[in-house]
Amino acid sequence: MEVVLDALLDTLKVFPFILIIYILIELLEHRTSFTKNHKLLQGGLAPLVGTVTGIIPQCGFSVMAAKLYDKNFIRTGTLLAVFLATSDEALIILISSGASAAAVMPLIAIKIAVGLAVGYLVNFLLSGEKLAELQDDDHDEIHGYSCGREHEGKAVKVYFVEPLIHSLKIALYILIVNLVFGFIVEAVGEDAISSSLIGGPYLQPLITSAVGLIPNCASSTIITQTYVAGGIMFGSMVAGLCCNAGLGFVILLKNTKKIKRNILLIITLYAVSVVVGIAVNGVMVACGMA
Repeated sequence: MEVVLDALLDTLKVFPFILIIYILIELLEHRTSFTKNHKLLQGGLAPLVGTVTGIIPQCGFSVMAAKLYDKNFIRTGTLLAVFLATSDEALIILISSGASAAAVMPLIAIKIAVGLAVGYLVNFLLSGEKLAELQDDDHDEIHGYSCGREHEGKAVKVYFVEPLIHSLKIALYILIVNLVFGFIVEAVGEDAISSSLIGGPYLQPLITSAVGLIPNCASSTIITQTYVAGGIMFGSMVAGLCCNAGLGFVILLKNTKKIKRNILLIITLYAVSVVVGIAVNGVMVACGMA
């Protein structure tokens, strides 16, 4: 009963912050369009713009990027930059959980660095990619929403009810993780967990990156909350979140005519995420921080 109460209290503490952030994101989604300044996404600054946009805590922009890429409006490197920078619910949970700048800022810095490096490198290697010209009729088609669909209706429904429903869903995931981890701690003790984190520093990124590929907000929530609870290392969280492109891959996988291209993109994203996670964990072990 004590474990259940602690899990409920920990979840209730972060819920108001999650709700406020989702209301702000809803406002942002209805006032933002990738396509209005699409020339930036086809020029030399494209990976930079994509990376910075992807950092915003939601997966709506990865959906837009996937739609643009599927129609040959942006380059492969730009798409990967957006996907690698996307963290879905992670920053919201870290901030709501009171995570210090020691966790939030390095995560943002690493994801920006990785997004830029991979984005520019891939665009350089695939410099022969031909892009289509975005027409006026395409602007209405290409939009993205963090839950995969546009919210319609009265202002109260769009800007409060929908964010409330999404916040309750995320809170449920957090509660489940808190309960599971709480019962594990109760059964084996904190010392046993801290001395033998599941998988170790070099295996964990392989697991978390695979979880990150799941196209659902549950994956980023589980990865981040497990880190907050002390179940995985920082680099393992980074690996899972670099691989977490939200619903972006769902958009690409709908195009069954380009299945080989999509599989190659998934493998690339997974490989980059694993390497980054192992490297970060390795640095932390070497510096005595783990």
